[in-house]
Amino acid sequence: MSKSPKPAVVGAAPAGAENVQAVSRAVRDMFTSVAPRYDLLNHVLSCSVDRRWWRRAAGRFAETLRKPDAKVLDLCCGTGDMTFALRREAGNSTARIVGADFSHAMLDRARLKSLPQTEASRPGWVEADALYLPLASGCFDLVTTAFGFRNLADYDAGLREILRVLKPGGECGILDFCEPKGAIGVGYRFYFKHVLPRVGTLISGVRGPYSYLPDSVARFPEPLEMLERMKAAGFREANWTPYTFGIAGLYWGKK
Repeated sequence: MSKSPKPAVVGAAPAGAENVQAVSRAVRDMFTSVAPRYDLLNHVLSCSVDRRWWRRAAGRFAETLRKPDAKVLDLCCGTGDMTFALRREAGNSTARIVGADFSHAMLDRARLKSLPQTEASRPGWVEADALYLPLASGCFDLVTTAFGFRNLADYDAGLREILRVLKPGGECGILDFCEPKGAIGVGYRFYFKHVLPRVGTLISGVRGPYSYLPDSVARFPEPLEMLERMKAAGFREANWTPYTFGIAGLYWGKK
């Protein structure tokens, strides 16, 4: 007897959340709960490799970022690390860079981190849900998101919303975790399932988010499926570049 096809994953699925609205609330609550230690935990749990990933992803879009009239949106920006990487890559360009997130606590920390910057180079911040952006269609040259897309309640809806706010010819960059194959994958899964949740819970004092993290990565579509979803959403070009043995990777798409 043949097995029935595995149903396509709609989006993130925190425990107990049974619809899109419940998923969004659960994800927002999780990130709000870890906001005070979020930056520390990111660096500790990744051994600071996350900094390299942000820089590399931002570098992929150097040409766009250095245009003086470029408009850039960093979705699910959290405390702003990817947003700041984009700003640094832009150099002296007057490109307008905006970070958006639906967790007020995370955005507050992003704003505080941006205060030392000059007013001209300081990113703008918007509190908004990535699935329902209060932004005009066709207004951005580049939309990025780093380790946040995986937490959306509806991946396909998220891709369509990114496409909506991009200008024709605009680019999209989605940086997120993957599950590497082979021996590296075995070690990675052991660390993610057994070590990371314990360390994350110990440092943050909150259990749920760091138990959810490995499950969210295992649930996330594999690269080939993500590329197909991007094309189905309307991106005319799409590719994926693995980072650090495939532990993470950058999805690129063009409208």
